[in-house]
Amino acid sequence: MPKINELKKGSVVELNGMPHIVKTYDVRNPSSRGASTMYKMRFNNLKTGQKVDETFKGEDLIKEVETSKVQVMFSYIDGDDYVFMNNEDYSQYLLNGEELEEEKKFMTEGLTGITALLLDDQVLTIELPTTVELEVTETNPGSKSTGAGRTKPAMLSTGYEIQVPEFIEPNEIVKVSTLTGKFMSRA
Repeated sequence: MPKINELKKGSVVELNGMPHIVKTYDVRNPSSRGASTMYKMRFNNLKTGQKVDETFKGEDLIKEVETSKVQVMFSYIDGDDYVFMNNEDYSQYLLNGEELEEEKKFMTEGLTGITALLLDDQVLTIELPTTVELEVTETNPGSKSTGAGRTKPAMLSTGYEIQVPEFIEPNEIVKVSTLTGKFMSRA
């Protein structure tokens, strides 16, 4: 059984006899000596979809649920559902767009390198690659100045807006970190 401080976003654990997935967590360090670090976590019940907030000490133990991971590719959007294809057996998995609130701003059709977390052949969540390449669709005209670190807003092909260096032009492909949501480099 793992300790609470070993869990991360996407971990699947058992709470009250039901499987739950870790959606967010907040670490609260104590201000007094001898106090324990507290972990405030938000879980989603995988059977009912209900959100559950719990607070734990870092040393608390919790039962992890056995899941499997498969490599998938994002295929297309079907209404509110996002369709992913298993890279090995070509089976398809559906995830509702509401479940992909953070991830969908980085996803384009044909995106590979995605890991899907499965429980009983149902996708619980996906893990995106750490960087993705996206096209800049809108931005102000670039300047050739070498001003240190000056940026401007740019709209990406997914509808997500980021800050890019001034020399980036529309229709350029840029690398974006899926961890921070920030521009990394030209592709």
